[in-house]
Amino acid sequence: MRNRSVLASLLVLWVALPASAAFETRVRSGPVTSVVSLTPDAPVIGDPMILSIEVTAEEGVELLMPDFGEALDRFRIVDFVPRSRVDGAGRAIQSQRYTLQAPSSGEHVIPSILIEFVDRRPGQDPAPQGADAHELLTESIAFEVASVLPDAAAADLAPPAGRLEPLARRSGGPWVWIIAALALLAAGAPFALRAWQAQRARADVRSAYELARAELDALMTDAKPSDGHIDAFFVALSGIVRGYVERRFAVRSPELTTERFLELASASPDLTDAHRDLLRDFLRQCDLVKFAHYIPSAKAIDQAVGLAGLFIEDTRDDHSHGGAEAATR
Repeated sequence: MRNRSVLASLLVLWVALPASAAFETRVRSGPVTSVVSLTPDAPVIGDPMILSIEVTAEEGVELLMPDFGEALDRFRIVDFVPRSRVDGAGRAIQSQRYTLQAPSSGEHVIPSILIEFVDRRPGQDPAPQGADAHELLTESIAFEVASVLPDAAAADLAPPAGRLEPLARRSGGPWVWIIAALALLAAGAPFALRAWQAQRARADVRSAYELARAELDALMTDAKPSDGHIDAFFVALSGIVRGYVERRFAVRSPELTTERFLELASASPDLTDAHRDLLRDFLRQCDLVKFAHYIPSAKAIDQAVGLAGLFIEDTRDDHSHGGAEAATR
């Protein structure tokens, strides 16, 4: 009978191999190997960073990749592309490619990422006793994001101007008029501020619609996506709608899962029940393609694009035009 404690201690083997990228780690656990890399090697604040997670499993081993955005909540996720294939030796290769942006300059860490697998090969234990699957934990990656300010920026600053001479004291009536004018300005400031805020809010609504409409039109000028690029097309399509909702309804979307995003969006008083149902149907169609590797038909692609356009048009202001209600009937 095999000694399970010895088997468990030997299960995870950390392999330190020469890295081909500036930030790359390799970890092997039994029949599964992970490679995590981060580029560029010297990012500057605002630069997009590419995080690649590639996992290779021997034939007969089922991989369970991490959920979208798992352990990456400290970064802004700009894009996400999952892939899966089988090589000539029958090994399953799954990858996740993230485009990230750091929230600030300075030191940052890509934390360890948990990957699970079930060993269905003959004679192997599918999972450790009392567990659902084996676990592989990647190594963390520490890196530094440079500031856009040069190191010698402080040396270029001019010295202080010195002590200012006091203004000459004047007597007479002009001060009375100045004080009265300031009092009038103070009294009218709240009304002017509210008017300015209302104008900005109307401008934001228009700009959110115009930007989303332009992005959707640009996406549709390209040819229909081929089988090898359907997931990227749906990532871009859902990104347009989620970005529109973020700007239009002040819902922070890129870092949220679809369910959490729908939960927050549903709390907005500007969205009717018909709008929420329309948004839910659209995002779930996109998730089927992005995460479940569903290959939609040409009709399903046209339907998804139509739902995106309908939602953007129907929520461009605070008054529903009835389009979403018609779409849910």
